[in-house]
Amino acid sequence: MKLDKLVGERFKERPSDCIVDSHALMVRGGYMKALSNGIFSSYMPLKRVTRKIEQIIREEMDAVDGQEVMFPVVMPATIWQESGRYESIGKEMARFNDRSGSPLVLGMTHEEAAVHLVRDCAQSYNKYPFMIYQIQTKFRDEARPRAGLIRVREFTMKDAYSFHTSQEDLEEYYQRCHKAYERIYARAGIPEVVSVASDSGMMGGSISHEFMLLTPIGEDSIAICTDCDYRANMEAAENICPNETDAVSQEMELVHTPEISSIEDLCAFLKLPAEKTCKAVVYQRNEDDHYIVLFLRGDMEANETKLTNHLGYGIHPAVITEESGLCAGFIGPKGLCEGVTVLYDLSLKGLNNLACGGNQADHHFTGLDMARDLGEVAYKDFAKIREGGICPRCGKKTITVSRGIEVGNIFQLGTKYTKSMNMTYTTQDGKQEHPIMGCYGIGVGRLAAAVCETHHDEYGPIWPMAIAPWQVHLCAMRADDPQVREYADKLYEELKAMGIEVIYDDRKVSAGVMFSDADLLGVPLRVIVSPRNLKQEVLEVSTRDKSMKDSISMHGAAQAIAELVAKIR
Repeated sequence: MKLDKLVGERFKERPSDCIVDSHALMVRGGYMKALSNGIFSSYMPLKRVTRKIEQIIREEMDAVDGQEVMFPVVMPATIWQESGRYESIGKEMARFNDRSGSPLVLGMTHEEAAVHLVRDCAQSYNKYPFMIYQIQTKFRDEARPRAGLIRVREFTMKDAYSFHTSQEDLEEYYQRCHKAYERIYARAGIPEVVSVASDSGMMGGSISHEFMLLTPIGEDSIAICTDCDYRANMEAAENICPNETDAVSQEMELVHTPEISSIEDLCAFLKLPAEKTCKAVVYQRNEDDHYIVLFLRGDMEANETKLTNHLGYGIHPAVITEESGLCAGFIGPKGLCEGVTVLYDLSLKGLNNLACGGNQADHHFTGLDMARDLGEVAYKDFAKIREGGICPRCGKKTITVSRGIEVGNIFQLGTKYTKSMNMTYTTQDGKQEHPIMGCYGIGVGRLAAAVCETHHDEYGPIWPMAIAPWQVHLCAMRADDPQVREYADKLYEELKAMGIEVIYDDRKVSAGVMFSDADLLGVPLRVIVSPRNLKQEVLEVSTRDKSMKDSISMHGAAQAIAELVAKIR
């Protein structure tokens, strides 16, 4: 490929709307162009990167006995109604009607389509286990697209679905896929990706893992133990909170606290640490705005994922009205109005001598004893784990919180979809059973962006050889020099004939422009042909990551370059 024919412009200035480096560099380097918010068109360099990532994924999925299939982007609402997700998924799923008025959806995931594809042809136990996968375009009407390809609305994804006749068989295959994912990330150039326990969310199932690339720009928070191998997404991490009961319980007393409506102000007013307060966090059910009041220790934060998983329905932060019976800023568990759902976090269990809302304006209680004053209530884990918290695995106060980009996920779905969609098989002894499913996803564009986020400098991406858009960037400096032109053209043809992927820059531009464009394209090996070098009968070769810079003989250079490509790879 000659660079002067490459569609897409490269430029120096960082776009003002790019908040992460990978987004800025891909726009500056002519990799993609925004068509709409969270929707991008890809130029050739990005397409070549993602095509190589897709090939790595295909090879690894085939190696674990995957069968590649293709599901439609547009699906009838009926199969989503079968599973029950047509009603439960919110605005992120695009719905519309065809010309006859039949409801359709744009695929954001394909569990229903997978079950529909195989339920008629996998009716006997001897067909199991098997796995099908696709690499397909999906659409999710993401509320807050951000960071270029890291969070988008339209995306290309590999999703795989396995079917099993026993939980043991699923778990064995789950581990095979886990190892396959580790190989995919290593081959793509980011072996440092870690797997963390996660929440299954809308996918359902009991066990799930996310694969995280730890980076400060990540939008997910991961709890990591520094003493053992515990890792979990903050949404799923268990919060262990040691509760200490005072030897003597004080009497409850209603205290006048004028204009004191926050935990911070209350602690300052009563001269108490946050650990000795009970705070209320209020939500409303999405369907009918019914109020949910969660009480937890004042120094804790509510984990909305844990809360919605417990409730089984969607919620949003409450708008507290006069008609609600709730006194905003002064809500407490003693004397709370009726008609609301009340939940208690484990951080409050067994505590006494707490300050809490008095359920009337400008008043708080002191001396709250949870057991004495509230009696038998159910406590559950609704709080976020935090920095310095107790590790659920080893029990030490060694939790650190890091940021990460999710670059893949795997789920043990169980029979959630096969049961709801009535997929059955006949067992060896003639019984009818529902197959057990696993699900395995990787976002192709997000993975490319994650690699760029990790492998770049201030000048551009530094692509690993395995997924680089080209393997060699050939620069003909002073292409108007007949000797340079003749030699560079010949070398270009020789490299192509050897199967080397070459981007060839023979433009009549300055060295600064040529090298700036080369940096933005991020090709691993750069070869420079110049009048000065040819006088010395050498070529200059260097790697994009600046780990090597050398000269090679111009005689037999194609073979030497091919050997360097193989060595770098």
